[in-house]
Amino acid sequence: MGTIKTFLLLAATTAAAFGFAGSASAAPNFMPGGERTTQPIGHYEFCRRVPQECAQKTPKTNPVELSRKLWAKMVDINSTVNTVIAPRTDMEMWGQEEYWSYPDSEGDCEDYVLEKRRQLMALGVPAGNLLITVVRQPNGDGHAVLTVRTSLGDFVLDNLEPRILAWTDTDYTFLKRQSERNSGIWIAVNDDRPVAVGSVK
Repeated sequence: MGTIKTFLLLAATTAAAFGFAGSASAAPNFMPGGERTTQPIGHYEFCRRVPQECAQKTPKTNPVELSRKLWAKMVDINSTVNTVIAPRTDMEMWGQEEYWSYPDSEGDCEDYVLEKRRQLMALGVPAGNLLITVVRQPNGDGHAVLTVRTSLGDFVLDNLEPRILAWTDTDYTFLKRQSERNSGIWIAVNDDRPVAVGSVK
């Protein structure tokens, strides 16, 4: 995935499969949110250092329109950040398990997410459509990805995967994500897909 041809195919197949007519609630390619849940400690501490990160309010609106231009920008940002940022753990960089920050030249999964989110927001994508999301990998390890809420569903930007995938096409178990209305609030994800159930350790 990543070319305009792929985007057009994606748009056509998604629209055909789900009868797309601009309604997020009717399509199963949108991640089902649940009740309010705990904020990751790394995000909490990050928001204490950068308070505006937890003060972004987004009105209740439809997800951002997934145009060819936006798709191309998503692909470019995902690829560029994955390429220019060298992977390194928080323990190696900061001497502690969790320290979220905007990366300069190196970072771990949540740092990649923060940078991609920042760059997409700079292009005008509302904060409520750019959600930091915590998942469990098939091996049981925790991981963070960026979920982009679009008119064609929720897509995942991931430093472990060069392609941008629909959330349903990943092999992760989705645990929780930021609220689309308030960047300082986190909600559980009701990920009851059979593949997810099978990967729970």
